[in-house]
Parts: sequence; C-alpha cells; structure tokens
Amino acid sequence: MKFNSALIIAVWLCFGTINLAAGDIGTATSYDPPYLPTKCKGYSEDQFPEGGYFVAASEGIWDNGAACGRKYRMRCISGLKRPCKDESIVVQVVDLCRGNPCKSTLVLSNKAFSAISKVPTAKINVEFAQYIKLITLSHLN
Repeated sequence: MKFNSALIIAVWLCFGTINLAAGDIGTATSYDPPYLPTKCKGYSEDQFPEGGYFVAASEGIWDNGAACGRKYRMRCISGLKRPCKDESIVVQVVDLCRGNPCKSTLVLSNKAFSAISKVPTAKINVEFAQYIKLITLSHLN
C-alpha cells in the first residue's frame, strides 16, 4: 500500500507541475444577463455551475463545442486603471461568445468577472489554464 501511495503522490506532483506550465494569456470582459439560451445546453438552467462562475468562450477556445463544460482556473494579471483583484477563480464554459468577432478570449458572467476585477466595464488581461481536479489519497483507501 505504501508503494501505491508513493506512486500516486509522484504522479500528482508531476501533474501539478505540468498544470502550472500549461497556462495561457488572453483577455477577458464581462457580459450581462440573459445568459440563456446557450450553445452548450440551450435553455437548461442546470448547466450553470454553483456559485455563478461561468464563461462564454471565443472561437479559439470553443473547439467546435468540445469546450462545453470545460473548467479553467484563471486570474487577472493586468489592465487599465489597475483593475485586478488578488484572486484566482475556476470558471466553466457554458456558451460560445455571442459577438462576431468576440471582444475577448473569455467573456465572464458578471459574478465571475467581479471576483477578479474591481472595474466591471474593463477589458483585462488574464492568465488561464484548464482545470482538472485530481483525486485525493483518501478516496483510494
């Protein structure tokens, strides 16, 4: 059992390192309700994650709809008028950006945007990486 635990910890450490190196830089703005319908699940209310942190993705992330349900850890890194809060959040893709062209890489729900920016109408620069929740050792015993 000790060998299995050590192997799992080693794999976890490797994935943690890979996750940190795989971040992208892009821009983010916010969008107002109504949030329905979406390109992912139409009028279904259950597509929105608890807490209200969701995004509409630009074409570069959308991946012909494969992005639906993907989660990203993100944080504000810069912008005009020093908008960044010192927070990182996890958001879930629920829609394709409605503008053509999209005004930013990720368009956040108002709640998600206000969690990372002090300026609600800003266009901010963000760092983001796909979020994959790793299992904990307690689940393996």
